[in-house]
Amino acid sequence: MSNFETILFEKTADKVGTVTINRPDKLNSFNGTMCAEFQSVWTLIAEDDDVNVVVLRAAPCRAFSTGMDVWNPGDYLGSEKLWNKRDPGERLGPKHNHCWKPVVTAVSGMCAGGAFYWLNESDIVICSDDAEFFDPHVTYGMTAALEPIGMRWKTALPEVLRMALMGNDERIGAATALRISLVTEVVSREHLWSRAHEIAATIAQKPSVATQGTVRAVWESLEMTRTAGLNTALKYCMLGNDSGRKEVSREELMKKTKSYRVR
Repeated sequence: MSNFETILFEKTADKVGTVTINRPDKLNSFNGTMCAEFQSVWTLIAEDDDVNVVVLRAAPCRAFSTGMDVWNPGDYLGSEKLWNKRDPGERLGPKHNHCWKPVVTAVSGMCAGGAFYWLNESDIVICSDDAEFFDPHVTYGMTAALEPIGMRWKTALPEVLRMALMGNDERIGAATALRISLVTEVVSREHLWSRAHEIAATIAQKPSVATQGTVRAVWESLEMTRTAGLNTALKYCMLGNDSGRKEVSREELMKKTKSYRVR
């Protein structure tokens, strides 16, 4: 386990790394220290061959995260200089930090405002049946822009705008989050962490060069037209497939009894 102040990081023999947001007394809100620590942990994970997949979760309390710590934010913008300030998401999110290992995020309780920085850069999000998603910015007279724009690639525009404009007056429950593809699965709070680890461990069994290539190709395609994305995707396949195939035996896989989960 690495030594951080606001997060916990551990890894297990099944090549799953677990990052836990660890400020339950502050409803797991982020500050400048947490931004810096997330930037460090994503860099660490990207280079660690003992981690193939990441579970992102939060220390138990009423919230997965309520976003920025508005009372003691610290240096969350990265600089006091006007033109050197940066979106906190650039340090909080794995994709901004060039970490292409799949991220499975487990949400329980309130998930508000700046917490969407993590959801917006996660590959798979599941939640407990008591999860509630909302963006309070406009209620407090603040423009909701960074988080909802990032969310635009996760779910439909009308849903994004409704959440951003309703502010504190409406929350998205777990069932609605599933319906609008904000999450892919709903489980009980009791089973949330174990289910997230189960998903991550299943992915971690596959060649990491293949899963990382898949994540990177899909995410980078979001910046492109359809044709440009497909052309770039072919290059990723040509680059990565030979390495990935060397990590498995197709013949041995075909001999095994096939088993799968129907979702």
